[in-house]
Order: sequence, then structure tokens, then C-alpha cells
Amino acid sequence: MASSKARTAEIKRKTNETAIAVRVDLDGEGRYDVATGVGFFDHMLEQLSRHSLIDLTLKADGDLHIDDHHTVEDCGIAIGKAVAEALGERRGIARYASLDLAMDECLTRAAVDVSGRPFLVWDVIFPTPKIGTFDTELVREFFQALAQNAGITLHVTNHYGVNSHHIAETCFKAVARVLRAACEPDPRQRDAVPSTKGSLKG
Repeated sequence: MASSKARTAEIKRKTNETAIAVRVDLDGEGRYDVATGVGFFDHMLEQLSRHSLIDLTLKADGDLHIDDHHTVEDCGIAIGKAVAEALGERRGIARYASLDLAMDECLTRAAVDVSGRPFLVWDVIFPTPKIGTFDTELVREFFQALAQNAGITLHVTNHYGVNSHHIAETCFKAVARVLRAACEPDPRQRDAVPSTKGSLKG
């Protein structure tokens, strides 16, 4: 449950495909304890936590004997639900943020509206189908699940890049940075909902 004193939440999700326990603290320091059984994905979730300053604890037990798909997608669902719960009524947040993030030869843009309306625009093409054993198409699946369940509008565009690892990493880092900025308290509106509708609950 979301805390009335802190923007934290815990989610447990179990299906026939995965069992996931996640805890987030939106006002954290970017501390993480992540174990999904998918090495590259763990690395990306660590980037998401570190650069958003969202403390993230996540344990996942999935049907990796089939492939990584269910584990990656369901982690996106669980993290998204936890973020949505931790945000509560989304009072006093900045709401919007955008950023161009560079890494070596790669440049990726992320923009977010913490709107209560889930939507993903994904303009990212990977030059290879895999990063090690990780399917690059799963990067989109993660962000689709995250946006849908967090209730955010998220746009991610890779401007250029030739290394699939770098492209994926810039996606996670750029989204992390815009989440950090958009979820930050806005001292000029404190307890107000940043919408003329008076609600950001969808």
C-alpha cells in the first residue's frame, strides 16, 4: 500500500508465468536490489533506478526456460503499478519532462507526461536482434508495460546510434531522468494537482 508519509509502494504479482515482488521509493537515492534471472535486464533496471533516484527492490521468478518475454513484460507491469500507487493523486508534481541523453555514438530522447493516461510512442530501431542472449524487442515490451501500468504518456526516440547495447542503455537512462524530473515535487504548486481537470487519475 502507498504510504501517507512517503511516496512508497509494494506490489506482489503472481501468475502461472511469473512471481514478482517489487518495492519503490520515489524519494529515494537510486539504490537498487534487482534479481530477475536475466542479466542484461538486471543491468538496465539498475540504470533505471540509479538515474531516476527511485529506490527499487525487485525479485522475479519467471519461466525463463521458455524465454525472457514474460519476465521482462511482467516486471514492467509490476514496477508500473508500484509507481502509480506511490504517486497517489499526483499532487504537487512537476508532471512533464523531456531530455536528450547521449552515450558515446548514441543519442536518445525521452519525454513524459505523468498524466494518468497511459500511452507509449516508440521510435527506436535496434541494428541487431539480440544483445548477448537478450532479445532487443523486449526493450519496447518493458516500456509498454511500464507506461500502461504507471499511467504515464511516454515518448522515446533514438536519434542515432550503431551499438544496440548503447541504444538500449540510453533508453533506460533517458526514461529514468525524465521520470525523476516529472515526479519531483514542484514547490510552486505543493499540494495542487497539476491539471485544470483537478485530477490525474485517468
